[in-house]
Amino acid sequence: MFAFLGCIACAKEHRTTSKSVTSSQSAEQPTTISPHPNVLDSLKLAINFIPKGNYNTIKQTIRHDREYFARQLLRNEEKALDSASKYIYDKLINELVPHWYGTPWDFNGHTDIPNNGEIACGYFVSTTLKHLGFQLNRYKMAQEGGMNEAITLQPRSELKIFRNISQSELKTALTKTYTDGIYFVGLSNHVGYVLIKNKELYFLHSSYYDDKVLIEKAEISPCFQSDIYVFAEITTNRKLIQKWIQKTPIPIHK
Repeated sequence: MFAFLGCIACAKEHRTTSKSVTSSQSAEQPTTISPHPNVLDSLKLAINFIPKGNYNTIKQTIRHDREYFARQLLRNEEKALDSASKYIYDKLINELVPHWYGTPWDFNGHTDIPNNGEIACGYFVSTTLKHLGFQLNRYKMAQEGGMNEAITLQPRSELKIFRNISQSELKTALTKTYTDGIYFVGLSNHVGYVLIKNKELYFLHSSYYDDKVLIEKAEISPCFQSDIYVFAEITTNRKLIQKWIQKTPIPIHK
C-alpha cells in the first residue's frame, strides 16, 4: 500500500529545490495580492481573487444562512442540497479563500487568521473547511496524511485514486468523471483543493514552492507533481453537504 506522507516531505523538497527560485520570483511580484504570478483571468473563471468584507462577518453570515438550508431540507431535500452545493462553492472560492491568498506557507504553520501568521498545506484545507461551517477538528485533520483526510470527507470506496499518471491523462480522467466543482486532493507529499471548471484543473493550496497560498493551473504547478492522486468530492458530495446543513460532526479518519 502506498504510504502517504501528507506535508511531511514538503519542507525538505522546498528547501533543497526551490528556495532560490522563489526568492528571485518574489522580488519581481507586485505588492498587491495576486493569486499567482502566472495570472489567471478572474472574469473568465468567474471567481473572485480580491478579499472583500470582514472575514469574521463572513463566517457569521454562513452560520446564519445555514439555518435557512436546514429549514429548506425539511421541505425539499433535493432542492436544498442543490442550493447548498452552490452556496458552499461560492462562499469558499469567492469569499473565504480570497482573504487567504498570499498567507505565508510554513511547514508548522497553523494560523486560523488569514494573512496573520503562517499556514501549512493541511491546515489551509482543514481551517477553511472549518470556517465554512463543517463540524470537524482542524488540528486532527491537518495532522493526518492525504488518504485519511480524503476518507474523512468521503468513504474510501467512493474516492478516485490515480497512480503513475501523466497530467494530460489525469485531466482527461477527471473531467470525464467529475462535473465542475471543488474537490480535495491528497498527493504523495502535499494536499490542497482542486477546482474543476470548463474542463480545466486549478490547484488551490498553501504552496511550499511559492511560500504562500495561491491558485494556479494544476498542470504547471510544481507541487501538483505526484506518484499518486486521491480525490474526494466536496461541493458535489451530497452526503457531505447534508452533514454541513445539519451540523453533523465529521470524525477524522485515522
